[in-house]
Amino acid sequence: MGRQHLRYLPELPEATLSAIVDPSEQACQLASEQGVPCFDELQGLLDSGLAQAVIVANPNVAHVPTAVRCIEAGLPALLEKPVGVNLLEVRELVAAVERSGVPILVGHHRRHNPLIGKARELMCQGALGRLTTVTALWQLQKPDSYYQVPWRREPGAGMLLTNLIHDLDLLRYLCGEVEQVQALTSRAVRGLANEDSAAIILRFANGALGSLTGSDAVAAPWSWELSAGENPLYPRQADQPCYLLAGTAGSLSIPQLRYWSYAAPGAGWHEPLHSSAQPHEAAPALLLQLRHFIEVARGNAQPLVSAVDAGRTLALYDAICRAAEQGCSTVPEPI
Repeated sequence: MGRQHLRYLPELPEATLSAIVDPSEQACQLASEQGVPCFDELQGLLDSGLAQAVIVANPNVAHVPTAVRCIEAGLPALLEKPVGVNLLEVRELVAAVERSGVPILVGHHRRHNPLIGKARELMCQGALGRLTTVTALWQLQKPDSYYQVPWRREPGAGMLLTNLIHDLDLLRYLCGEVEQVQALTSRAVRGLANEDSAAIILRFANGALGSLTGSDAVAAPWSWELSAGENPLYPRQADQPCYLLAGTAGSLSIPQLRYWSYAAPGAGWHEPLHSSAQPHEAAPALLLQLRHFIEVARGNAQPLVSAVDAGRTLALYDAICRAAEQGCSTVPEPI
């Protein structure tokens, strides 16, 4: 992810790469190519005084400790998702932000995608009426080589925290907070410590009901990665949806942004449904997130995804894990 952020930095003249922190030989080579120093530990960067802001893109377990050290040094940080690995440390991060006033922007970058902005705008305008049901899909196949990396086979590195955390965040952003969770997970395909399939039921605070079905072990096209076209590394299936939002006045498929409704109020299944593709701008979400982070670091904007906000997404993930383990409905803990 650090390299992906670096890819867009040259497009923003208002910010410049000052250093890279990473102990690997590849990072040193990258720093040499970029003409900047490479530190093998964060303290070296902090002592140098080179940085005015930091992008934290290290392993999940190091997210909060690294971000807290940046906060203590007065450096705003763009912190990659997930915000942390447990709720206790996230609460510590939130407390550090509140004590210091140093902002943290959490990298749930899909919120910055213009098509998500347009979807949220339509929903806020009442285009769907009362939101009633939400169907979310994340179904694709990771190659066997993906799991040759040891940490990807370890507990906590499964698709729920690594991948579906994005979908859970977007569901919160579009549909509101979740007040009840039920879930089942399975390791039947690969037999690893991590889940390879999950079925999740959500009750939103506004009364809507939702489902999120995920698997990284199926030959299927229904996922953000394969349908949204956000990352050119994935072959795009542009005609396949990953979210279906249905309400009393209309429905919306994402990422196509195709809106369905009846011509007149009170019509029903004997009447034809009309559909239209909703226009929206196209721009790389990571570029827009980085531009937003610069404004946050300068004190000109509030983070679109704060530590508290991202913590609520992690609390939803935590509730799903508890529901699957205990075989009962759960409630996300407050942050």
